[in-house]
Amino acid sequence: MIEVRLFATFRDGREKTLFLDAQEYSYAADILNHLHIPAEEVAILLINGRHSKPEAKVQDGDVLALFPPVGGG
Repeated sequence: MIEVRLFATFRDGREKTLFLDAQEYSYAADILNHLHIPAEEVAILLINGRHSKPEAKVQDGDVLALFPPVGGG
């Protein structure tokens, strides 16, 4: 299983934590596509707590955390 943690607006209409079958996804980008999150909307992508990119490989046991850009005023 791959644990996917979503933050801020990425939680809208989704669970805050998802568990996906690792055999169905090879790259972080595959998970973004599955969740209908465009890669350009991801400000921070962490795999097991380390900064990564959508083209990074994912495997069973990984934790993927996705953060959108932070807005404020």
